[in-house]
Amino acid sequence: MVDVMSPDVRSALMSRIRARNTKPEVTVRRHLWARGFRFRLHAKGLAGKPDLVLPKWKAAVFVHGCFWHRHEGCPLFRLPKTRAAFWDAKLSANRQRDLAVVRSLLDTSWRVAVVWECAIRLDSNVASDRLSEWISSDRKGIEILATNGTVTCGDLDSGQP
Repeated sequence: MVDVMSPDVRSALMSRIRARNTKPEVTVRRHLWARGFRFRLHAKGLAGKPDLVLPKWKAAVFVHGCFWHRHEGCPLFRLPKTRAAFWDAKLSANRQRDLAVVRSLLDTSWRVAVVWECAIRLDSNVASDRLSEWISSDRKGIEILATNGTVTCGDLDSGQP
């Protein structure tokens, strides 16, 4: 299928899609900062460049957008109908990369949290409370998501966000 936009227009459009400082990420950062947690942003020395790194707790936090990271079963994720094969391959590759990054960090004794966009949108205070509790705990990994209208937590110990 031929793209309906010129390469210049497509490039301008795609350049506006941010990988850093997204609204969900900034929301999580504000909540954690208000709770007294101090962190580094996008640490280049760690696998996957986590969105937040809390060295004191040896914790890495990823704030995943439900679409870009293929959050299966989430109402915010729907595979586009146009160019479905392209999007399926792209989003599947993103998902596989995420799994590899989480496994790598867990294998190197880092604690990992994945906070999904749906949890932030549903109730950012509750999602941040769950994240704060995890940071202060000794749990190895968690996933914070929205399920049936509530913010829930699941284990990431298997390395499967």
